Amino acid sequence: MKLVKLKWCQIIVSLSCVLLTIACNNSHTTIPNSGTKYLKVATDPTFIPFEIQRANGKLEGFDIDLMNAIADSSGFTVQFQSLPFDGMISALQAKKIDAAISGMTITPKRLKTISFSRPYLKAGLAIAVREDNSDIQDLNSLQGKRIAVQIGTPGADFAKTIPNAKISTFNSGPEFFQDLLNGNVDAVFCDAFATLYALKINSLPKIKVVGNILTEEYYGIATPQDSPYLNLINKSLSTLFANGTYTKIYRKWFNTLPPQLPEQLY
Repeated sequence: MKLVKLKWCQIIVSLSCVLLTIACNNSHTTIPNSGTKYLKVATDPTFIPFEIQRANGKLEGFDIDLMNAIADSSGFTVQFQSLPFDGMISALQAKKIDAAISGMTITPKRLKTISFSRPYLKAGLAIAVREDNSDIQDLNSLQGKRIAVQIGTPGADFAKTIPNAKISTFNSGPEFFQDLLNGNVDAVFCDAFATLYALKINSLPKIKVVGNILTEEYYGIATPQDSPYLNLINKSLSTLFANGTYTKIYRKWFNTLPPQLPEQLY
């Protein structure tokens, strides 16, 4: 009888270990006895003011506030995970993360491999140069110039259309802005919102934005294709648009009212 009991105990322990392993490997775990889900959401903390990592490690920014508001509305808890921007799509494809929010532009090319929520922000590319630069005034004056871009962004694709441009690629915005200040490049293609905000709080001294906004883009929350959470995220976004929460967050970071956004692009 003792031998039989021992074998049953061994079986129960083995099954418990298997179940525990499965739970730990699940990218969206459930809080015991609550039903609340944790979602792993990738973000690039160098994309100010959308993502900002403070000295104490705390994440702040427009995207952070918006994702937390979506979580509150949807009943899940966000686990933010810092990733370089150019590694987010592959992480989504491999389903290592449940979503990504980092000023990611919705494009037909990206929609071939990942999915997006409805647009949550209208943005565009800008040209930034040093304050003492009087040669570059618009897009046409960039021919043959040294242009810095962030890897994996629409700016990187747009730079390829400039005749004879010498393109330098960087992993983050702070890196290419530093190269601009050092005189190693003549201009950078950058997100207009992020750059104007940085100029406003004087974290980009001796840099100015020239010309008009080059492109019209819309940011979306990226998920793996066939994500079970995409519909929930979209419903929460619609709620935040309707109840004024989105406008409150937008005004906090950009000090103006948000423009009208389409429900979908493609």
